[in-house]
Amino acid sequence: MRAPAVVRLPALLKALFPDSERVVKIEAETVEDVMNGLEARWPGMRDRLCDTTPAIRRHINVFVEGERARLDTRLEPGADVFILTAISGG
Repeated sequence: MRAPAVVRLPALLKALFPDSERVVKIEAETVEDVMNGLEARWPGMRDRLCDTTPAIRRHINVFVEGERARLDTRLEPGADVFILTAISGG
């Protein structure tokens, strides 16, 4: 059996989806599978993370094992996936 990816979500999503969790395990082969898994658990979450092209929204950063990822990024079993909101300033 495949080890699920460990997905860490930003605090902002907890505010938008009060019954969500900050760390979840999702069976996924790609980042897109992660997004679909999040959507299945908390409807509407994918729309907050992805646009309609489909791609990850510009203000969202996804990292897999420390490397910037796209929706088509493949995941190794048990991969660490971090979803972060971009911070800007000046």
